[in-house]
Amino acid sequence: MPRRGKKYLKSVENFDPSANFTLAEGIELALKKSYAKFDESIDLAIRLGVDPRHADQMVRSSVVLPHGTGKSERVLVFAKGEKVQEALDAGADYAGGDEYVKKIQDGWLEFDKTVATPDMMGTVGKIGRVLGPRGMMPNAKVGTVTFEVSRVVGEIKSGKVDFKVDKAGIIHAMVGKVSFGAEKLQENVLSFVDKIIQLKPSSAKGIYLKGITVSSTMGAGVKLDPLDLRALVKNA
Repeated sequence: MPRRGKKYLKSVENFDPSANFTLAEGIELALKKSYAKFDESIDLAIRLGVDPRHADQMVRSSVVLPHGTGKSERVLVFAKGEKVQEALDAGADYAGGDEYVKKIQDGWLEFDKTVATPDMMGTVGKIGRVLGPRGMMPNAKVGTVTFEVSRVVGEIKSGKVDFKVDKAGIIHAMVGKVSFGAEKLQENVLSFVDKIIQLKPSSAKGIYLKGITVSSTMGAGVKLDPLDLRALVKNA
C-alpha cells in the first residue's frame, strides 16, 4: 500500500470509507477532510452502468456549472475573418488561424481549451496528433466546433466542464474549489449529476448511477448516496 502522510491519516480518523452519505453530509465531510494550505479542488468520480466499448453507450458532453469551477481557462479559438475579433471580444485569450497552427507545431501549448469554426477544422486537423492525446482538440460533440464562438467562449470562461466516460465506465470532473463553500458546491454537483442522468443511453440496462464519490485534491474520497442525489435532482 502507498505510504500516507500524517495529515492525511489524521484527516481520516474515525471515518468509514465504505459508508454512503447524503449530498449535504458528503460535501461537509469532504470540506472537513481538506487539509492542504492551498485552495484544493473538489472532484467528482461517477461510476456508470454502461459499457463504453459500445458506441451507443458512450457518455460524453459538457455542462456549464452555475458557480463555475474556480479555474481560469486559457482559450484559443481557431477562426478567420470577423470571427477572430468576435472571439477576442468574448474573452478568448488567443484567436487566429495558420499562425497558431504553426506555433503549436513548434511546441507552443500555453492554452487550456480550444474552439474552432467549422471552416477551420481542415487546418486544425494538421495538429490533431498534438491536441488529440491531450484532450484539447475541438469537438462538435461537446460544442467546441461552432460558428457561435462568442457564446462558447463565454461558457468556457464562466465554468463549462467537458466530460467523457473512461474505459472503466467512470466520469471524472472538477466541480469547484474548497473556498466555494458547501452551498455552491452542492448546487454545482446537482447540476453535473442532472446532466449525467439526462444522458443515460437507452441501451444501458440495470443500475445507471452505480457509485458517486466526492473528494478534495488531497483528501479522502467520500461516497454519496446515488438515490439521494436522484431524488434531489428530480425535486430541483
